[in-house]
Amino acid sequence: MLLIADWAKDRRIHDLPLSAFAFLDTETSGLAGGTGTYAFMVGVGRFEGETFHLSQFFMRDPSEEAAMLEALADFLAPCAALVTFNGKAFDAPLLATRYTLHAIPNPFSDFAHLDLLPLARRLWRDRLPSRALKYLEENVLDAPRTVEEVPGYEIPYLYFDYLRTADATPLKGVFYHNAMDVVAMAALLSHIAHMLADPLHESIEHGLDRIALAKLFEDLGKWDEAARLYERGLEQQLPEADFWQAVQRLSILQRRRGDLAEAVKLWEKAAAQGRVYACVELSKHYEHRVKDYAEAMRWVQRAVELVSEEDIPRYQYRHWMEELEHRRERLEGKIG
Repeated sequence: MLLIADWAKDRRIHDLPLSAFAFLDTETSGLAGGTGTYAFMVGVGRFEGETFHLSQFFMRDPSEEAAMLEALADFLAPCAALVTFNGKAFDAPLLATRYTLHAIPNPFSDFAHLDLLPLARRLWRDRLPSRALKYLEENVLDAPRTVEEVPGYEIPYLYFDYLRTADATPLKGVFYHNAMDVVAMAALLSHIAHMLADPLHESIEHGLDRIALAKLFEDLGKWDEAARLYERGLEQQLPEADFWQAVQRLSILQRRRGDLAEAVKLWEKAAAQGRVYACVELSKHYEHRVKDYAEAMRWVQRAVELVSEEDIPRYQYRHWMEELEHRRERLEGKIG
């Protein structure tokens, strides 16, 4: 959990025992938020030893909201951290508002808070078209839901129908949906923690997942691990655009690490495939490090050719040509 804590910028996430984490999800009267929206169901789970305990607090009538909030506070009393999915933007502020409206102390006001949605976006935005929790269950955890599942957008209407008819039967799917959200968060956190603990493990089958881990490690300052992950990811199957983007990131990372020989190899490989940035980097290398101004000029000229040949947006064309013309004028002065 150390890397997750570093990513979240909250050391408590690493220091707290697993039993201190509460996995929380709400079902609400609407999706817009605001003081008019309330949670009629709160699912929350926590570990006690090896056992995961799930409780669902349900409001049979809006008049029971204060009692439900008090019961939730009792459940959260042993905990010191929340785990949610988009909870920083929705669930936690919504519940905090309801506690304030009822003049009840907010039981999680000083909790650490790990929101899994931004982390899921970092890890799977390039590979998966959706980072919805249900989609991650199916495509990352390989755990599709049963036919009891109901779409999230139907849930407020099902609750209002229940209030009107007093028939709770249709809410069975809502209870299932909520329970699965809570359990899925625990499973997803476990999966992510294992990925980060052993990012080179052969169980990580998708090259894009490996590259996503490399980017995360790089951003966290773990440059040696990131370089190995980029290299391993490039050995796996990748879409062409993602392959060359990874080559670019690895080349810049190798330069930052001081491994210029590897950086130059990568730039030469990318330049051979017509990548303008690689020609520019080679020009910089030969001008500033090798002091071979003729070779630096050759790479500037190659970059100009590529920019002129490519069908690129006008603003990109202007950007490259301004930089290359400036570089060419400076090199002409040094050569002549």
